[in-house]
Amino acid sequence: MPSNASLHQRRTAAVPRGVGNAYAIYAKSAKNAEIIDEEGKRLIDFAGGIAVLNTGHCHPKVIAAVKEQVDNLTHACFQVTPYESYIRLAERLNDLAPISGKKKTIFLTTGAEAVENAVKIARAHTKRAAVIAFSGAFHGRTMLGMALTGKYAPYKIGFGPFPTDIYHVAFPDPALKDGGAASLKALEILFKADVGPDNVAAIIIEPVQGEGGFNIVPFEFLRAIREICSKHGIVFIADEIQSGFARTGKMFGIEHSGVEPDLMTTAKSLAGGFPLSAVTGRAEIMDAPAAGGLGGTYAGSPIGCAAANAVLDVIEEEKLVERANVIGKQMIDRLTDMKRRNSFGNRIGDIRGLGAMVACELVKSDGSPDADLTKAVVNKAGENGLVLLSCGVNANVLRFLMPLTAPEGLINEGFDVLEKTISQSIEATAKTA
Repeated sequence: MPSNASLHQRRTAAVPRGVGNAYAIYAKSAKNAEIIDEEGKRLIDFAGGIAVLNTGHCHPKVIAAVKEQVDNLTHACFQVTPYESYIRLAERLNDLAPISGKKKTIFLTTGAEAVENAVKIARAHTKRAAVIAFSGAFHGRTMLGMALTGKYAPYKIGFGPFPTDIYHVAFPDPALKDGGAASLKALEILFKADVGPDNVAAIIIEPVQGEGGFNIVPFEFLRAIREICSKHGIVFIADEIQSGFARTGKMFGIEHSGVEPDLMTTAKSLAGGFPLSAVTGRAEIMDAPAAGGLGGTYAGSPIGCAAANAVLDVIEEEKLVERANVIGKQMIDRLTDMKRRNSFGNRIGDIRGLGAMVACELVKSDGSPDADLTKAVVNKAGENGLVLLSCGVNANVLRFLMPLTAPEGLINEGFDVLEKTISQSIEATAKTA
């Protein structure tokens, strides 16, 4: 049996350093919200493969659907000989999307690919070039995805120049408590100084920023952006890649605001761990590209579509939208209790979340972001049997993305580990200060 150490040595020799690893812990098997590593150690999974496993590792219904599909058809290429599962899944997403009127869906392979195609569709529809995104945003690792991403390190270092006609506006600062008024002012200045609204094809925004720190977009800001887009003929793109499929206590994060996007990108938990992404939107916009202008060899694979159809069944049958709200309250209650009663309470800063998309900041005694402590907590959590992720423009946010199928007892066990880990990390960092 290989050890984690021996595998990591092989990994270091065979795989470039640019592919980062949160842990030098190698997964061998997993079920629901637990992972078993190559040495037989059990880990509680609070990462969910970065928001991919809302229905848990190896959900029996998803695995059964994939096995059945593998026995019948593994690949045909939808552009060559299409298949029913792709159409059925498109029909289901069209019904679920919070967009009025007739809708259509295209399937792709990755979240970045969905973003790229949403921009292509918006440009074809508007006959314009410019796209506006926000600071702190993450929209993928392709060249256009990086250009749209509003976080330089580590995603953009050494990879420029990037595509042109991409502009960024400051994301609404929650500390201002202004509902995004300052950001709207910045957008107004952008329109006057750099690009006219009649040259803008799309505005893209995550209803809850993922890599940026689980920042919730003020609902009034989303409504204002919707008005601006409608006024100027700009396509409103909601990036639901991390916030979609029940994570926020709604099927999609933007539903909390009541705002309808024109296009919506999805991926991650769409197919329960199998590569699949989608763009769903208003039919007249989706039909703008010429025939043959959209597609991909593996886009909307039979296996991915089979998995996704099963995922949608599980979300409905197991009431995971409702479950996300229960889990979210459980997490926020635990974090609030930790902040209030423990000796390290002044090191836990803001606690925030929608549904089960929950995060907390770790801060220094003076309230400033503590990236060193956050890194130490993530590292120590792995040693203690908890898989945990950080995020945020200041690298000081712990984010929690356990499967929505995780039982209450396991989540509490994970937070017991987290509490111990924070205490150990504070002690360790104090010694090295």
